[in-house]
Amino acid sequence: MHQYQQGNFTTQGHKGIPENHFEEEQGRKGFFGPVSHLIKPQPSTRWKYIEGPLKPHLYDLVELAKQYHQWQRLFYNSDAGIYQMWVPKKTNEELKSFRNADGDTLYFCHLGSGEVFTEYGLLTYSPGQYILLPKCCQHTFVASEESKFLVIESKTSSYREPDRGMVGRNAFYDPAAFGKPDLELMHTRKKELNLNVKTIEVKRAQTITKFLYDDCVYDTVGWKGDFFPVTLHIKDMMPMLSARVHLPPSAHTTFVANGFVVCTFLPRPLETDADALKVPFYHQNIDYDEVLFYHAGNFFSRDNLHAGMATLHPAGFPHGPHPKAVQGIGSKTHTDEVAVMIDTWQPLNIDTGIEKVEITNYWQSWMKK
Repeated sequence: MHQYQQGNFTTQGHKGIPENHFEEEQGRKGFFGPVSHLIKPQPSTRWKYIEGPLKPHLYDLVELAKQYHQWQRLFYNSDAGIYQMWVPKKTNEELKSFRNADGDTLYFCHLGSGEVFTEYGLLTYSPGQYILLPKCCQHTFVASEESKFLVIESKTSSYREPDRGMVGRNAFYDPAAFGKPDLELMHTRKKELNLNVKTIEVKRAQTITKFLYDDCVYDTVGWKGDFFPVTLHIKDMMPMLSARVHLPPSAHTTFVANGFVVCTFLPRPLETDADALKVPFYHQNIDYDEVLFYHAGNFFSRDNLHAGMATLHPAGFPHGPHPKAVQGIGSKTHTDEVAVMIDTWQPLNIDTGIEKVEITNYWQSWMKK
């Protein structure tokens, strides 16, 4: 389809929007497909009521009861599962190893710090750390302080790096920043901690099978190959930005899998051109369900949020910054928020276990007070 225009339009999306007007982006394939920018006198979030199930959801996951070493399911479909998990500070209890035979596992550390024992060596983690465990890679968390993770399971493919296009292979993060497992350090720490893990719990088809051994399962003496766990910390990510125009969320893609992407929003300078849009633009998720997990900072585009909350904006739901964010952007020069976004092609189901922590009037938050 060739580009066409009518009426009052801008020559550059997210820039030069007429005063007292709003831009709404409508596009396919997230922000990669055919797209148009509509200029409107009012945002399409000015509803007075929504009747029917297509509503946004906000969950205060801080209020969920802690379940140690258990994946508490939040959202799921045929491609992805999204969970949260707590790990207690290490005590003298017998530790177990876990192996996910249903897919690749991506942990994002929200709270706490510690070590991860794997057959390939030792990994360490702290807040803001991604830990990528390939399918069937057994691992044991040894927490030096109580830890909380967002868990993103890829059921139908491995995770891979995003296509960086014209900006080159080192954009957003350099592959050299991946933390590699340290086999020698694992054996040293195993001896120091007197670690003797003899049980492996394997998840297959959402069912756990236990394998029991006479001696420690972390006994690798050497390995080679290109299949192994890695870590990636937000401090090693360099957000892409333009001083002149607001970049779409796809610029912050961190990992890609079949049926979904994982993006990381990090502190960055705001656009400096006088006519540039400085808040996220109004848009519809025409092809994707969008989950945002709020990790840290001041979430200026949303009202009344705190770290540890999560939102779900289903496909077809028009949304954008809350009115207070639009009004308060004037003197702001930087964002200081850290959030993880998961965009899925297939609709997400909501686990009934989190209904009790939903903020049910969230859909009203765009309405002018």
